Amino acid sequence: MSADFGGRSGLRDRLSQWLRGGRPKEAAGDGGREDLLLAAAAAGLPLAPAAHPSGYRCSCDRVGCPTPARHPVSFAWQTQSTTDRAQIERWARHQPQANFVTATGMVHDVLDVPLTAGHEALDRLLEAGVEVGPVAGSDDDRMLFFTLTRGTPADEDEWWPCELDCHPETMDEHPGLRWHCRGSYVLVPPARLPGEQTVHWLRGPEHPLPDPLTLLETLTDACARHAGADGGAHAGTAWPLRH
Repeated sequence: MSADFGGRSGLRDRLSQWLRGGRPKEAAGDGGREDLLLAAAAAGLPLAPAAHPSGYRCSCDRVGCPTPARHPVSFAWQTQSTTDRAQIERWARHQPQANFVTATGMVHDVLDVPLTAGHEALDRLLEAGVEVGPVAGSDDDRMLFFTLTRGTPADEDEWWPCELDCHPETMDEHPGLRWHCRGSYVLVPPARLPGEQTVHWLRGPEHPLPDPLTLLETLTDACARHAGADGGAHAGTAWPLRH
């Protein structure tokens, strides 16, 4: 991996510069975006092209798209997802405006929480010395904790789809928490959302993926506090089956 990116220290320096001051000068063009996508792929996150903003709408052809700039462009995104450097370079150069998604449940899962709860949990985890992996923030008030997946059974019939495995019947059990695993995806930074919003790294993909269970208790506790602060606005609400 370090051979592909000029050494892990060079990758860490570029990511640190991006996160500190925003974007390094080279990142204003395709080169910086491509470097960050390749860094995510080198960390084992399989990528596939996604839609992008077109003004305040989505670049897809669907009228009234419910998830503008947040979904793959191909129905075959699960089989299309790859960490192959050459393929990602081709996509990035031929589709310069495209966002990218990463398919979860293959190598990694994502614990997706409200932004306020995520900041509280991240502070507590770091103070406790817990190994926290890559973390992304989204301007639409979500925080994404990237973790190892819980396993990839040899028999695919043993795999449960994301909707059955990760969504309790109501939000009361894990208020505000979504666990993306098999059959799901999330946007991978750098990504653009309508209204000049972004999805960006708070902790880059140079951080090793942790076991999700080491984060889960702190995240669910923070989400419960967040739900309580909202006056129970989410209580009894059914979980969405599509993101």
